[in-house]
Amino acid sequence: MSVIGYLISLIIVGFVVGGLGRLLVPGPNPIGLWATLGIGLIGAFAGGLLGAILGVGAFAIAFELAISAGLVYVTSGRSGRRSLTSGRRR
Repeated sequence: MSVIGYLISLIIVGFVVGGLGRLLVPGPNPIGLWATLGIGLIGAFAGGLLGAILGVGAFAIAFELAISAGLVYVTSGRSGRRSLTSGRRR
């Protein structure tokens, strides 16, 4: 496979895993396409590595999606951090 083909496949895998990670987290996820791609790539790499270490083969996709969903949760700002105006009444 050429380098261009490899990069294109990385981008596709990043968007697919990142998009599925966004779908697993309920509610709106105010992150952009680049963040989705980055989260997908990190989740795919870390989950694939964990799956290879544990020797689960094709079931590593579960780790990839779980890591991506966790990263979406943290990145979208719902991990317990509150803005200054979130607790005030009007």
